[in-house]
Amino acid sequence: MKFIFIVGALQYATLTRPEISYSVNKVCQFLANPLQDHWKAVKRILRYLSGTTNHGLLLQAAPTNQPLSLIGFCDADWASDPDDRRSTSGACIYVGPNLVSWWSKKQTLVARSSVEAEYRSLANLSAEILWLQSLLTELSCGFYTPKILCDNLSTVSLAHNPTLHHRTKHMELDIFFVREKVLNKSLVVSHVPAQDQWADILTKPLSAAKFSPLRAKLRVFDKESLAKTPSDSAREC
Repeated sequence: MKFIFIVGALQYATLTRPEISYSVNKVCQFLANPLQDHWKAVKRILRYLSGTTNHGLLLQAAPTNQPLSLIGFCDADWASDPDDRRSTSGACIYVGPNLVSWWSKKQTLVARSSVEAEYRSLANLSAEILWLQSLLTELSCGFYTPKILCDNLSTVSLAHNPTLHHRTKHMELDIFFVREKVLNKSLVVSHVPAQDQWADILTKPLSAAKFSPLRAKLRVFDKESLAKTPSDSAREC
């Protein structure tokens, strides 16, 4: 019971600490029967939060003299769960300079290829961005055409290629949903190199050398260091 309470509190913490979303999502999968290793993982998350209590999500005012940018990053770690071989999806959305939405989730079905896993992540992100697009339109906020960045070339090609390959028939709904938005130019899907994939931190465990730069990309900064000297990484993307 104590394990459930602590993990529930960690889920609440992800509202302002997106960089722990993957770790919290992982321990949430063992609420029914937590083992000693899962307790160790929870304690490690708590130690990290204890050592970074001054960190938080930075929000800045967007420029008022130009439309807002609407950019999303999506990624997937194919067959990452050794127990059921389901993939983990991760995505983050920026409106102007600010991170406004993010998630790390285990996919509900087993993907038969890395392209399928990446495309499911792309389709979920597309739906979320289109909802934000409709919200901004209702609020009369100007914005540029939404853009999605994915580090899988095959997934990007599949979003643009009008020919449906026989190996992707089981993905038809997701494919047609995204491709329709790309063809009518309401959505741009582009490739980004793997080293520039900001959603990577939401799909897999990373070394400290990779984790810290991506944490900054998620707009999580130390408020004390920001107060002393404005960080270049804290400026508008």
